[in-house]
Amino acid sequence: MNPSVTGRIHSIESFGTLDGPGIRYVLFFQGCPLRCLYCHNPDARGESGGTVMTAGEVMTDILTYRAFIARGGVTLSGGEPLLQPAFTGEVLDGCREHRLHSALDTSGAVPLAHAAPVIDRADLVLLDIKALEDDLCEPLTGSSSANTLATLEYCEATRKAVWIRHVLVPGYTLDRMRLERLADYLLRFGCIRKTELLPFHKMGEYKWKSLGCSYALTDTPPPTDAQMNEARAIFRQRGLTP
Repeated sequence: MNPSVTGRIHSIESFGTLDGPGIRYVLFFQGCPLRCLYCHNPDARGESGGTVMTAGEVMTDILTYRAFIARGGVTLSGGEPLLQPAFTGEVLDGCREHRLHSALDTSGAVPLAHAAPVIDRADLVLLDIKALEDDLCEPLTGSSSANTLATLEYCEATRKAVWIRHVLVPGYTLDRMRLERLADYLLRFGCIRKTELLPFHKMGEYKWKSLGCSYALTDTPPPTDAQMNEARAIFRQRGLTP
């Protein structure tokens, strides 16, 4: 590990329970190549914001929580950590040196030429598939799904453990036919250990307003419990674990 490599951090959660197995230290990176309509951290999108830290400073802070995260680990999230591959790789190396489980939470939107060497250093990849088809992914995120799907293929080829995440947005991804196609697509990947279907929420809407940005989903309601249960049943029927 090179402790002097620097990166930009948006925020830190020292007691996370939703981003990987166990209790986790979650490091949110600054900068993201996507422009998701439902982004709950729009202030993390710009690559010039955040706080500059060295990998050594990050590891020093992580180790102060070692007793709490010993059975969980560290999750690198964002923003998009793969936009800062050198820094992300050094933090992952630090986790490995200190025998802390590491998870890389990514949209997979960064091309594999930059992402693959970093993915190789993580214990687990939390891969957020925004949408399978480009006719939905592009209006929803501003980008194609090609790099994300290539990331999943790479994880399959290298036998990297993956948790799939997919946000259910009414009027967009909360669609039975699209969910069936996604579930069928995922069936052939042996690297997938878990599938998480997550309900759309508007907890970050106030951030859009504070930044002076228009929020396109103001009138979009969160999914109902019945809708979430129906979506999860589609995956369970195929042997996937939502």
